[in-house]
Amino acid sequence: MGGSNGDRLEISELLKLKRWNTPTIYNGWEQITNHDITRHFNKEAVTDFMPYMGPMVGYAVTLQFEPSNKDHKKNETAWKEYREYVAGIPGPKIVVLQDLDKPETYGSFWGEVSSNAHRALGCVGTITDGAVRDVDEMMNAGFKAIARRMCVGHAHSIPVRWNCEVEVFGCPVLPGQLIHADKHGFLAIPREDERRLLEAARFMDDNECNYVIPAGRDTAGRTKEEILENMLEAGGRSQQEIEGRYGRKGEMH
Repeated sequence: MGGSNGDRLEISELLKLKRWNTPTIYNGWEQITNHDITRHFNKEAVTDFMPYMGPMVGYAVTLQFEPSNKDHKKNETAWKEYREYVAGIPGPKIVVLQDLDKPETYGSFWGEVSSNAHRALGCVGTITDGAVRDVDEMMNAGFKAIARRMCVGHAHSIPVRWNCEVEVFGCPVLPGQLIHADKHGFLAIPREDERRLLEAARFMDDNECNYVIPAGRDTAGRTKEEILENMLEAGGRSQQEIEGRYGRKGEMH
């Protein structure tokens, strides 16, 4: 993953993707994908515990845990094997963690120690349908957390399965899948859509700024009829640009 590994995106491209919020990335993605545009993002509400850190972009490190089950502690090599898996993947990485106890909450996999350890291994944050704790310390580590809630304890937080498909907040995520996430939620980009994503997001952002947004701002001295006509004309020009580029009708909201 990353520019030195085949056809994955360059670090410079990932940094540019990080300059837009996740809805803007979605706007670009829906123009280029052949996948169902009602999927590939969270269906359930999430909480961004560090919204001031802005969006995060990275490739998915996938993991499941079950903090209610102490029997997992019998696997004495789980932590070693899991950390070797994480260390063996080029970054930036986002740990997508499925809590098998959901909807119950017995403990958090994340805290000050775990976030610092993962940051050292090239991870920039986590998306988990479980809980987090030590939120201030996680932020101090530079490790962003998007989660379902906070909790006090960690219980039996042992890696159970990793490098497998997981489902968090109603969205399946595959190992190595490109993730874009912020306070709105997250988008799991299908592999075949990665290469064109940056250009599409940039185009759609430019399109909105060139046409439909100014039509809603340029209202001084105009009658209601003129405002409506201006919006209609701008929308038409916007659609022409989108159809000319991608051969499909766009949606602006």
